[in-house]
This record gives sequence, C-alpha cells and structure tokens, in this order.
Amino acid sequence: MEEANPVTFLTMLEEPASSVSSNSNNIPKPPSLPSKSYIRSEHPNRPPGCSFVLKETKNVWDKLFEEGYGADVYIFTEDKSYILAHSYVLGAVSPVLGDVIQQSKVKHGMRYIKIPGVPYGAVNAFVRFLYSSCYDDKKMKKFVLHLLVLSHCYSVPSLKRVCIHLLEQGWLTRENVIDVLQLARSCDAPRLSFICVRMIVKDFKTISSTEGWKVMKRGNPALEQELVEALVEADSRKQEKLRKMEEKKVYLELYEAMEALLHICKEGCRTIGPSDKMLKGSQVACNFPACKGLESLVRHFSNCKTRVPGGCVHCKRMWQLLELHSRMCSEPDSCKVPLCRHFKEKMRQQCKKDETKWKLLVSKVVAAKIALGPFTASQSNFIMTC
Repeated sequence: MEEANPVTFLTMLEEPASSVSSNSNNIPKPPSLPSKSYIRSEHPNRPPGCSFVLKETKNVWDKLFEEGYGADVYIFTEDKSYILAHSYVLGAVSPVLGDVIQQSKVKHGMRYIKIPGVPYGAVNAFVRFLYSSCYDDKKMKKFVLHLLVLSHCYSVPSLKRVCIHLLEQGWLTRENVIDVLQLARSCDAPRLSFICVRMIVKDFKTISSTEGWKVMKRGNPALEQELVEALVEADSRKQEKLRKMEEKKVYLELYEAMEALLHICKEGCRTIGPSDKMLKGSQVACNFPACKGLESLVRHFSNCKTRVPGGCVHCKRMWQLLELHSRMCSEPDSCKVPLCRHFKEKMRQQCKKDETKWKLLVSKVVAAKIALGPFTASQSNFIMTC
C-alpha cells in the first residue's frame, strides 16, 4: 500500500470545509432551547436536584436490576431473603456500600453482604433506586422512614433529598411525626427536624397522646422535656406578640387622636371647631377615625366644672392629649391647638425622669404610624422634635 501524501490528505479535508462555508448563509437557525421556567412550571413539586432522563434509559436500568444479569453480589436482608446486584453499580452510587463490598468475602466469584435492621421491601426499593433513581410510590410511602435511614447510613444524598422532600410535602402525620423527628436528628436533616417540632407544638394536645409519644417518653425523656420547653417558649412568644400588637394599636390610636385634634382646632368638624370657621353640622362622615370620640371629650373639657389635672378622669385624659400634641408639634407659634405653647414652656421645667417618659411615648407613637406607611401631607405637622 502506498503511503498517503499528507498534502493531498490536507487538501481533501479543506475542500468540503470551503463548500460548507460558502453555503453557510443558507443554513436555517436552530430552534431555541426550552426555557427553565417552562420546566419548573411542569413539575413544581419535584425535589431540588432532579433531572430529566428518558424513560427508555430508566427501563434499561430497572431491567438490569430486576433480572440481575451478570450480578456478582448477594445482598441478604433481615428475613434471610436476598437480592442480586452488581458491585460496580453499588460502589459508583454509594461509596459506603463500595467499601462494604470490597471488605466482603468472595465465594465462587460472588460477594455476600447483609443490610440488617430493615425489611426486605425497603432494601429492594433502596437497591432499585441505586440503579435507576426511580421508586414506586406505594413502596416509598410504606418504607420512607427506612429509606431515609438507609440513604443516610450508606451516603446516598439523592435518595435522602427525595425522602425529606416527600415528608415535608405532606407525608408527616400526627402518628409518625415523633418518629420522623428522632430520625431527622439522627440523619442530619435540620429543616425536617424544625418542621416536625413546629407541627408538634401546633398540635401538642393530640400528638402527646399518640403511641409514638408514649414510646419516646419512655426511651428518650430528654427529648420530651425539650418539646415541652419548646411549647412553653412558643406560647410565651405568642403572648408577647399579642401584647406588642395591642400596644402598637394603642399608640396608633394616640396618633389618630393627634390628627383629629389638629383637624378640629384648625378646620373644625361638624358642630365643633374654631370660631372663625363655618361649621357643617349636617356633615355625615369625617376622614379622621378618632374625630367623633375626641369631639365628645373636647365638649366635656370645655364645660367641666372640675377641669384640673387629677380632678376628673376625662379632663385628665384631655390634658395628656394636649401635652402629647405639644411635644409632637413642630410649629408651636402658629399652632391653633389650645395650650400648645404653654406645654412647650412646661417641658423646660420638667424633671429628667418625666422628660424621658414623654420622649419614649412620642417615639413609640410615631413609630407605630411609620410601621403602617409613610406620612401623608395632612400629617406633616406631627414631627417628633424631642
């Protein structure tokens, strides 16, 4: 055979490339790849880390597992049943199983290992997942706790993610939540553990009467104490939250009272207001929610015979509202609210302790309003000047 001329060979390679480049303008553009958002919307409940594999490929791996062709490992279970498997498959997916197989004895070309402590069905589902990453829904639901333990012990993170995801998505029940909590802590699943504790605290009365709780109480009293403390802490947080909400509501009502007071003294409302304003007694509604109650308080204050601080409960409240307004008002010289300048002068003579209390009150009243949204134009006169 004659030796090929490198120059001739190079020419042959270049000729088709030149013809392709000359017709490159006639080649249609490839279709765009499917968007990620489409894939997610098709399967919103898939656990993270899932990928899409052709059904035919999965069937091939399932067939290899079921028929055991060329298998070189016997896996014995608790009831002395066995499953045929391939050492290279098990070792590739689970490094722990790979080490166990390497340390096992060889007899007639076969290796023998045992997976104790779990039923045959759980081991069968576990080994099948190692081959094709697939599982039967009924078997998974029946053996999900066993599979969680196996995935942790034999270091199969993909199966562990599936088990945790399914438990989090609705497989937790009042009957199994105690068992799942203990397994989640043993199998290093902190999110699942947190979800279990939250479920127990939420329905403590029912769950504490289940068989799982009674077994846990006998075998792990420290966990029982921890859950009871979690319940007490959750109840305390709930009470504290309600207290703060109620406190914030009071401060917000005080702010609304400040708005209504300025509205009455500056513009007038229905039957009460400054003498230079035409009042509309037939006005049905008012934009200030505290106006109606404050209107009655102002009328009482103007007609009360006692009207001294500490002498009348209603008048005392009115004095406090007037002083609070003064501390929040930034325009005392032009303000039309009665006694605004008087209280500004009084502030200079107050002791440090009283001054601190008023500053704290003003800051909380303003903070309660800020939490609901920014100030509007009608609220521009209420700026903390402490």
